[in-house]
Amino acid sequence: MKSINKIWKEIVYNFGEQSLNIDALKGIAENNYAAIVIKNLLTQNILDNTLEVIQDNLKQAVATQYSNGTLTTIGPYLAKYLNQPDKYFIEAQANSSLFPKDFDISHYVREQLQRIFKLQSLTIAQESDGRKYAPFIVRIHSHGVMNPLHNDNIMRDARSTNLLLAKLKYQLSCIICIQECDSGGNLRHYMKPWTPDDEKYKIKNGIGYDYEVVKDKPCFVFKPKVGDVYLINPTNYHEIDEVLGKTRVTVGFFIGFFDTELKHGVVWS
Repeated sequence: MKSINKIWKEIVYNFGEQSLNIDALKGIAENNYAAIVIKNLLTQNILDNTLEVIQDNLKQAVATQYSNGTLTTIGPYLAKYLNQPDKYFIEAQANSSLFPKDFDISHYVREQLQRIFKLQSLTIAQESDGRKYAPFIVRIHSHGVMNPLHNDNIMRDARSTNLLLAKLKYQLSCIICIQECDSGGNLRHYMKPWTPDDEKYKIKNGIGYDYEVVKDKPCFVFKPKVGDVYLINPTNYHEIDEVLGKTRVTVGFFIGFFDTELKHGVVWS
């Protein structure tokens, strides 16, 4: 599905072509582009093996209930544990071995992103005391599930903590589509970054924001295909339409940069 506007578009990169560069990452960080979509990075064998591992570990999935939605994940996401960072790091360590050592899809994609964008480094974020962040999260959207309108901004959310990631200058999000749903499940990504004034639109006792916050803003609409790897600026508002039919399964992680040159990246979930 193409974007519903002609103003804000994606970059489509076919793996194996001439590499992109840091300017492409800056382009999504600064909202010049809606997304970067990488095609043909993953073989069918990689996708099949990854899905099998996820299915074998569904017992580890945790469903977090909100008044207006449910998030089902394997692995921790930091924003949920900002008041319990020690618990987050314990769960991060346990989850880091979900995929076999001989092939960890998140490690493979990190390596390829470093090459594609010519980054000097792209490593798992680590605190000065050695505690490592979770390298990925598995998101499971079954039939009837949707993600409400929200944004992700660790610089804002962790600013009252001593966590390293509160000092980031840029935050991006990488999503790997492992299994697509039959219909629905579209990403809707709005060209509207969060600002403090937006908090008046926050849904009380729920997750996300009222649609008034993105009224009349350009919206990029994208239905990921199996094998797509795509990057967006998650500090913008975004949502996922209701999933219909087959379960939508993705592996994802955030990418952060402390430097304005975007040469040294760290990842976490």
